[in-house]
Amino acid sequence: MIKALAVIGTALILGGCIVATPPPPRRAVIVTPPPPAPAAPAEVVPPAPGPGVVWVPGHYAWNGAAYVWRPGFWATPARPGHVWVPGHWQAVPGGYAWVEGHWRR
Repeated sequence: MIKALAVIGTALILGGCIVATPPPPRRAVIVTPPPPAPAAPAEVVPPAPGPGVVWVPGHYAWNGAAYVWRPGFWATPARPGHVWVPGHWQAVPGGYAWVEGHWRR
């Protein structure tokens, strides 16, 4: 009886210790040297839809294999005082990695 309780207790304890492994982190595409982006087409900036918005210009973004055009848009900053940093290539060990556009303080 004691042995059976010990086995059940151990199973319950170990059962509570099972942890799902998180998915692997998204791997950056590293290239060397970065390919040049095509020339950006002219964009017509529409009127701002309201106060407190910032125009994020259109740009070519790297999708891992080629550049794709992303048109400009009006956006509300993530927090007051934040500015938009366009997507860009950043030097990393072994080459360059594409960094998506993002808000920065």
